[in-house]
Amino acid sequence: QVLLVESGGGLVQAGGSLRLSCAASGRTFSTVMGWFRQAPGKERDFVATISWSGGNTDYTDSVKGRFTISRDNAKSTVYLQMNSLKPEDTAVYYCAATRTSGNNWVSRASDQYYFWGQGTQVTVSS
Repeated sequence: QVLLVESGGGLVQAGGSLRLSCAASGRTFSTVMGWFRQAPGKERDFVATISWSGGNTDYTDSVKGRFTISRDNAKSTVYLQMNSLKPEDTAVYYCAATRTSGNNWVSRASDQYYFWGQGTQVTVSS
């Protein structure tokens, strides 16, 4: 079992930055981590993912060049640095984890993630 707790959300003006953190506990070894977001009235969408080794990452097109996912396995924590925020980035952001047998495997598919955090609200004002 893996328990995930997100933090770092808040209200920021357009163009500003936030860093989300996701602290994992339990059996965190060999996990792929992902960030997803859900805006009001919309489905939960993929944002970013990072492999167990940290050597492979993937982003949805709308955040490429603005968001950076990273992880510190010694602290069992994954981060999402969000720069140049836009009002359309407003959503509840969820951290997710799943097991992997490969060091560089990543996934955009939410149904491949078995463990989810409770979410943290990010609001970007125009």
